[in-house]
Amino acid sequence: MGFFSLTHELAIDLGTANTLIVYNDEIVVEEPSVIAVDLQGKLKAFGNEAARYIGKCPDNLRTIRPLQNGVIADFDATELMLKGMIGRIKTTGSLFSPSLKMVICIPSGSTNVEIRAVRESAEHAGGREVAMIFEPMAAALGAGLDVIAPEGNMIIDIGGGTSEIACISLGGIVCSKSINIAGDVFTSDIKNYVKIQHNIRIGERTAELIKCKIGAALPELEDEPEDLQISGPSVLTSLPQTVTLNYSEIAYALEGSLAQLDEALMQVLSDMPAELYSDVVKNGIYIAGGGALIKGLTKRLSDKTGLQFHIAEDPLRAIVRGTNLALKNMDRYSFLIRA
Repeated sequence: MGFFSLTHELAIDLGTANTLIVYNDEIVVEEPSVIAVDLQGKLKAFGNEAARYIGKCPDNLRTIRPLQNGVIADFDATELMLKGMIGRIKTTGSLFSPSLKMVICIPSGSTNVEIRAVRESAEHAGGREVAMIFEPMAAALGAGLDVIAPEGNMIIDIGGGTSEIACISLGGIVCSKSINIAGDVFTSDIKNYVKIQHNIRIGERTAELIKCKIGAALPELEDEPEDLQISGPSVLTSLPQTVTLNYSEIAYALEGSLAQLDEALMQVLSDMPAELYSDVVKNGIYIAGGGALIKGLTKRLSDKTGLQFHIAEDPLRAIVRGTNLALKNMDRYSFLIRA
């Protein structure tokens, strides 16, 4: 960036669970998509600080997750969150307040109304030039796939609010499926399981910890994670209670949701043209997003389909990496959604 540069470029993964922003090819923001506001709606905290307030707020504060199921649920809260996160970025090399050029990833099933909501939130947060990219395309770019080649490539992006399954060829999404079975649902499954099976109430953060530590897609793994001890109030007596969980229990808790993911994958495979299917058999299927880290997921899917599955490098950041690649090559990628 030169001394008189007035345009700064940001690639944004505006996720249900986390928001990531790349500036100058570096991830400068990676924080939970949550804010805390007072009774008048004034912003008190966002990101990591606001996440610490979840379940602990006094009457004069409340926490808001502005995005639900991959789309904006609270326009004003999204704007506040984006402004706060963008304001943390240390931009240099400009005499005046810079204009912002943004590329933001969105779910492939977004409606025109939802796309417009993202654009308006970005513009109100300072964006002067805003383009968007569908999440499966960003995930494929981030996984290192050649999305404009005349060849079938398949990607599964398991985020916080949605799972996106898509076959990509010649810079377009040939067939896809977006379902609201993703990280948030997995967390809820674990909370409900612990409550029903062990009579313990746990919060979202504890359920998230369980998912990260011993979340599994199969009841039997070659590399078994260590059991995890958790504590919480008894549903029956409200007295403190401690229980030790193992990964097989969590695989059981997640089975219903993972079965829906299996079904969505099979539907996309059945919709795929035969020529592209043969490419996918040769190249395998790539998985990105936080859900890619569920233990045994690739084996489960491979057993179901007979296909080879690969976890993208650093899957949590694959989508924002791909979004940044699109930002750097906007003239090359016609699939970007512009005004």
